[in-house]
Amino acid sequence: MPSRDPRSATCACCREKGRALAKSRGPRRTGFTLIEVLVALAIVSIALLSALHAAGLGANNVGELRSRLLAAWVAENRLAEHRARADWLPLGLARGSASEGGLEFNWTEEVIATPNAAFRRVDIRIFAAGDESHRLAHLVGFVVNAPGTVR
Repeated sequence: MPSRDPRSATCACCREKGRALAKSRGPRRTGFTLIEVLVALAIVSIALLSALHAAGLGANNVGELRSRLLAAWVAENRLAEHRARADWLPLGLARGSASEGGLEFNWTEEVIATPNAAFRRVDIRIFAAGDESHRLAHLVGFVVNAPGTVR
């Protein structure tokens, strides 16, 4: 019976056969095959393209958010102006333009009667200049007819 090494589960003759087989294969090669390198490069390139696309979307969103913020300020300014002047607005639709933060905007104001004759509802919609299909802001407010004022 072949002798067994107490440190391993294999017998001495099996170890000898394993060493002979390893020597017949030649030196062991280390490193990556060309296929492995190409697959790794493909994965890295897809990840980088995804990151670049996400960064581009973020840059586009910054411009849109800036436009929406400035448009909201235009709407708030229109309503604050009516309240400060104590305007009693005529019913109907009005259009105009305004500039804020270096951008041009078009606005529409729709004045609607309310059940209480002392109040009027004002719907203000803000659009980018030249593009009324894309609403940037919408504000609804109320103006009051000052007590004792007959209009």
